[in-house]
Amino acid sequence: MAKEREARQDDLADYVVKIRRCAAVVKGGRRFSFNALIVVGDKRGKVAYGYSKANEVPPAVEKALKDGQESLKRTRKIALRGGTIPHRVIGRYGASRVIMVPAGPGTGVKAGPGVREVLQACGVSNILTKVHGSSNPINLVKATIDGLLQLRTREEVASLRGVALS
Repeated sequence: MAKEREARQDDLADYVVKIRRCAAVVKGGRRFSFNALIVVGDKRGKVAYGYSKANEVPPAVEKALKDGQESLKRTRKIALRGGTIPHRVIGRYGASRVIMVPAGPGTGVKAGPGVREVLQACGVSNILTKVHGSSNPINLVKATIDGLLQLRTREEVASLRGVALS
């Protein structure tokens, strides 16, 4: 379902992960509103998500995109090694667990919906993933970002432990 939208001048990639319709029953019938979940990234290690609601789909997508771009400014850069991640990591959010394992060149992004868009927006090109627990797209996006923020390079770990690399 998710597809990359047209390229813009600020070289950010954005993916529409999920659009959901919500119905409120009122006197005259049903009133519909829409929720949009969008992932925004620069494909160089920064990624964020935007979530918004509106009465029509295009305004919901635009509001979510704006929300994602604002939160992208506040996120830190994720440590990537080549086209993959430096080590195995488990991202958690709510009942969702996303296990991410580094993969060799040519593997591609082996991931389901929600997780795939986050990894592509981040710039990961080779990775293996597995989802345990809830498959709610909002929680999967948050769990994937949580896992990516846990990543550390060898140099970062060495400086945190006060050890010299040999």
